[in-house]
Amino acid sequence: MKANLRWLTPYLFLAPALLVLGITVFWPAAQAFYLSFTRYGYDITQPPDWVGLENFQLLLKDRIFWKTLKNTLIYLVGVVPILAIAPLVLAILVNQKLRGVRWFRVAYYTPVVISMVVAGIAWRWLYAENGLLNQLLQWVTRSNLSLPWLTSPNFALYSVMAVTVWKGLGYYMVIYLAGLQGIPNDLYEAAAIDGSDGWRRHWDITLPLMRPYIFLVAVISAIAATKVFEEVFIMTRGEPRSSSKTVVYYVYEQAFQDLDMSYACTIGLVLFLVILALSLIRLKCAPASPETLL
Repeated sequence: MKANLRWLTPYLFLAPALLVLGITVFWPAAQAFYLSFTRYGYDITQPPDWVGLENFQLLLKDRIFWKTLKNTLIYLVGVVPILAIAPLVLAILVNQKLRGVRWFRVAYYTPVVISMVVAGIAWRWLYAENGLLNQLLQWVTRSNLSLPWLTSPNFALYSVMAVTVWKGLGYYMVIYLAGLQGIPNDLYEAAAIDGSDGWRRHWDITLPLMRPYIFLVAVISAIAATKVFEEVFIMTRGEPRSSSKTVVYYVYEQAFQDLDMSYACTIGLVLFLVILALSLIRLKCAPASPETLL
């Protein structure tokens, strides 16, 4: 009898975690999916009214939604390549056996542990009309040039993207650093014998073996870019003229400012499908593990 019930053992270990996930993740997600087909939010004392695909039809005609989706795609295309390449270069630099290199690792990682609220406020001061960046710009150009970093539709989104890059460099550098330290030195020594030295050895040895990590960082940073919110909320509130408004911020705006919960759930469902697609790409197209490549 005990042998027949042995198959229950792993599920008993999983049960507490599944219960917590069910209450905090799966059930709210199911409710959000249901609400996307209803009209609910203006008066939360009233039950949701089933409206079918009406919210999705409104979404197709929503000019602001398409603008936020475009901004999110710009964010994705602009941030992901930088966060996939620049941290790898930093990881290679701080992986050298040099005196004081640990201090450089700490310096590059420090932005990661800084709260986004603190970082956003600090960068908002830096971007101010009389902030440090404009003062440096005036000093370099010897003029009264002052750029509207956060107040111009042409600059606002890219200024916020710069903060995301600054905040993420150290985090992805650590991932790459873990991968670099797993590459045997024998491979570099063999490459040096064959005439591959200096930066050439990184092209011949490091990049091929780091492909799984590069792909992982690209997918993680892509998912993070589609869900960006704090930077926008703290620095621009999606302005001017919705030029820096992202999909997640639009969900927040619809749910907690306009109190249209059902429409916010509809937008959230579309965002979920985009993130799901990125996750499936990660599972389908992930390269071989470093151990396989070795």
